[in-house]
Amino acid sequence: MFSRLTYPFRETYASFRRNMTLTVAAIITSAVSLLIFGLTLLMQRGFDNLLVAWEGDVEMIVYLNPAATPDQRAEIQNALTSLPQQVETFTYCDTQCSLAEAQRLLAGDPSTLQLLTESNIPTQYKVVPTDGTDVDTLRQLRESLRELPNVSNIVLADEQLDVISKLKGFVGLYTVILSITLLFAAVLLIWNTIRTAMFARRREIEVMKLVGATDWFIRIPFMLEGLFQGLLGALGACAGLWVINNRWTAGVRDFPENSGLASMVVESGFSGQVMVLLLVIGMVVGAVGAGIAASRFLDV
Repeated sequence: MFSRLTYPFRETYASFRRNMTLTVAAIITSAVSLLIFGLTLLMQRGFDNLLVAWEGDVEMIVYLNPAATPDQRAEIQNALTSLPQQVETFTYCDTQCSLAEAQRLLAGDPSTLQLLTESNIPTQYKVVPTDGTDVDTLRQLRESLRELPNVSNIVLADEQLDVISKLKGFVGLYTVILSITLLFAAVLLIWNTIRTAMFARRREIEVMKLVGATDWFIRIPFMLEGLFQGLLGALGACAGLWVINNRWTAGVRDFPENSGLASMVVESGFSGQVMVLLLVIGMVVGAVGAGIAASRFLDV
């Protein structure tokens, strides 16, 4: 019984040794493709972090001092409500909302993030202007709102949103295309590795069929080989992703504070989720590619 259970793993190991060159090529190709895909997900998350404050067509953010009283907030709300021609809607982001947003925007600046508490973080009003409101009108509105008490700062989106959105779409599109192309090349290499292994063992396969071995019994070692190739490639991709992400996180801390690039650092929890996804994709792609090849060339 034990011998039957270990048979697929023994055959997988033997096949690895027989096709070392093709196996290494398949692992490297899958690692590079998965690494590019993982980096794409991290970059997309970073761009999302840059845009998180401006979601929902928000084009103006009014920051309030932490000491602002309910009466002073009501005064700001009345000022925004009294401008229906310029302001379509506005929402108030309270202390908890502002802290949650800071967790994403300041992931690359942990020293500043640690200083923010419920007692000192600014709250904010996010303003959505009406259609047709130009930048000059928003700037005039900003100057008028600055005169209200406990307004610490007012920022406008201006042209930054278009630049970030276009850059996000450009980088995301072409890196995903490149990673998919390389992943397809990895599948072809795994497919060719399994085909070579099956041709090398064609006499053995014929004998196994003659003594009653089922197709699945023959197919499983080859699928395990593909799965391990994909897994090893995914582990290499995860290692590369971890190194690059850590280097990027450390490098961002040396940038000027007003560069805005601290938002491009993703939370550690998200990078962990990406690594798990890469492992799953690598194993599935490897097993599926090997399974297709094993089924295709089973009658050798």
